Amino acid sequence: MMTPKEEAKRIRRLLKHVVAPPGTRIRLKKYDPAWTGTIRGEKEASSLLADGIRRLSKQQNVLYAQDTHSLLLVFQAMDAAGKDGTIRHVMSGVNPQGCQVFNFKAPSAEERDHTYLWRSMRALPERGRIGIHNRSYYEEVLVTRVHKEILAAQQLPAHLKDKGIWKRRYREINNFERYLVDNGVVLLKFFLNVSKAEQKRRFLARIDDEDRNWKLSVNDAKERVHWDDYMRAYEDVFTNTSTEWAPWHIVPADHKWFTRLAVAAIVYHALEGLDLRYPKMSDAKKAELQEVRRMLTAEKD
Repeated sequence: MMTPKEEAKRIRRLLKHVVAPPGTRIRLKKYDPAWTGTIRGEKEASSLLADGIRRLSKQQNVLYAQDTHSLLLVFQAMDAAGKDGTIRHVMSGVNPQGCQVFNFKAPSAEERDHTYLWRSMRALPERGRIGIHNRSYYEEVLVTRVHKEILAAQQLPAHLKDKGIWKRRYREINNFERYLVDNGVVLLKFFLNVSKAEQKRRFLARIDDEDRNWKLSVNDAKERVHWDDYMRAYEDVFTNTSTEWAPWHIVPADHKWFTRLAVAAIVYHALEGLDLRYPKMSDAKKAELQEVRRMLTAEKD
């Protein structure tokens, strides 16, 4: 068992390695998808994750009771990077009543009739709750940028589909996220950084796995042709939207056991920094509880 000082040191080392520094040109080749830091293997990671999940559960209770902050986790990744599994494992000890998960797929007709941030605004967590966005508004500067036919079909005035649209959307996203943070939303953004080789291995493993082969399609394989285009789009996203108030975390994802531990550690660290406390009991509330005690003890069994 690590001391609190040793634990804090390990988390700082992790953050230093995975945070995309704001105001810096980000190159993904500098981020190793197979990096595992000082974690010696899956067994150690599983033990640390179990302990982290217990702590997150306690933090969630206080977050809900305090009812001033909310936590929003945004996950982006290439297919088979492990988003679903990471969300499931990290949040396994969290009370479902205090957690909301939204999986954003291709926009519906109703969503296309609104601005691209509209559906995300509707899915923001209430105070005291944890919200998880599996994919997000960032798809509008990733998939839409790689597949230009998507932008061409969007219901936007023609003059707004110019080359400046990406810079405008980066600005809009930064302003949106600043608004959230300024209103008590703790925003954590994760890119699960899986290598192209590891994605191929996972795709092949899915083919004969009845529990997961339903996830795989021909389109998933075809998208690999655009891998380099996606990497360039992601680099631009990190460069332009990793900010002091909402930095990106580029989490190594070739080893799922490390990915899950890293995400849990970052979430725990963020909540720990809020100095969450249960609401202070007022004299009136204390008196009310004593009245409840009197009434209950006076009951005839």
